Amino acid sequence: MFENPLVLIAIILAVNIVYVSFFTLRMIFTLKGQRYFAAFIGMFEIVTYIYGLGIVLDRLDQIENVIAYAVGYGTGVIVGMKIEEKLALGYITVNVISSNPDIEFTRQLRDKGYGVTSWYAYGMEGDRLAMQILTPRKYELSLYETIRTIDPKAFIVAYEPKQIHGGFWVKSVKRGKIRDAQKEQQEQQNAF
Repeated sequence: MFENPLVLIAIILAVNIVYVSFFTLRMIFTLKGQRYFAAFIGMFEIVTYIYGLGIVLDRLDQIENVIAYAVGYGTGVIVGMKIEEKLALGYITVNVISSNPDIEFTRQLRDKGYGVTSWYAYGMEGDRLAMQILTPRKYELSLYETIRTIDPKAFIVAYEPKQIHGGFWVKSVKRGKIRDAQKEQQEQQNAF
C-alpha cells in the first residue's frame, strides 16, 4: 500500500487532517474547561499524530510527503474550526448600544427568548440604550440578525464569558425558551 506514491500522499493528507481536527477540538474543549472530554479526544489525537508523523519521517527524502503533511495540517485547521462552529459550544455575551433609546428594543429581544439587561446611557451624540445579552453560541448569528433588523445602526460587541452563575436566565435557556421562540417565529413566517 505504501509503495504507491499517490496512495501514500492521500494517507498522509487524511491522517493529518484528522490529527489537526482532533487537536483543534481538544484545545477548544480545554479552553471551555471540559478537561475530561479534552483528555479523551487527546488520546485519539496523539495516536493519529504519531502514526502520520512516522510515515513522513520514514520517507523524508520524498518532498511530496512533507508537502502533503503541511497541506493536511492546514486543511485540518479549517476542518477543526468548521466542526467547532457546528458544535457552537458555550455562551456568548453581546453588548449592544442603540442610537435610538425610544425603540422597544429590550422587549422585542425578550419576546424572542433572549435574556436582556438594559440601561440608558449617554454617548458622544446623545442618549443611547445599552444592553447586555447572554445567549448560547448556537443562537449567536440569529441574535445578530434580530439586532440588525430592529436597529441597523446598533453598535455590537461580543465576547465569551468564562463563567456564568445565577440569574433567572440560565434556567430559561435550559428549558429551551429561545429555541421555542424561534420555532414559533418560523411557524408564523411559514403561515404567510
